[in-house]
Amino acid sequence: MQASQIVDVFNRLFSESYQTRLVGNAREPYYEAGENRGGVIYFCSDYASSAVHEVAHWCMAGSNRRRQNDYGYWYADTRDAQNQKQFESVEAKPQALEWVFSQALGITFKVSADNLELPDYDLVPFRGLVRQALEARLSEGLPPRAAIFAAALADLGQGSPYDRIEFFAPLPD
Repeated sequence: MQASQIVDVFNRLFSESYQTRLVGNAREPYYEAGENRGGVIYFCSDYASSAVHEVAHWCMAGSNRRRQNDYGYWYADTRDAQNQKQFESVEAKPQALEWVFSQALGITFKVSADNLELPDYDLVPFRGLVRQALEARLSEGLPPRAAIFAAALADLGQGSPYDRIEFFAPLPD
């Protein structure tokens, strides 16, 4: 799956209605809020997984968050154990949506702790949080923008629409 295809789908669906564009080939992921409405979602290089991850954040963000750069959240390249837990508590829901989008596309999803410098870090608890967030999301339904995007990705990819996704197999490593 090419990231440019994901960009085309997102921009077709949301560039006019939400005045938001998805743009690849960025050095770092970033959401740049527009002055009045909308914004630009930048994702890393030309990675499909980065594109769907950043769109997941956008789909989770309410209108107030979408008016703030990077949705008003903090980010640090390295974190101590306490800050890593805070990061995980915020990050589990977007990664659950990323899992849905990846499944719809038929691409591999991997949980990302996004902190390679924490010694003796155990990814298993975070993987459990992402699974719980996914199961809750599937039982409650996706946010409207996420449902529209997932359905369009399923049409594009070799995956399944989110309403037919079953996630009872072990989470991929």
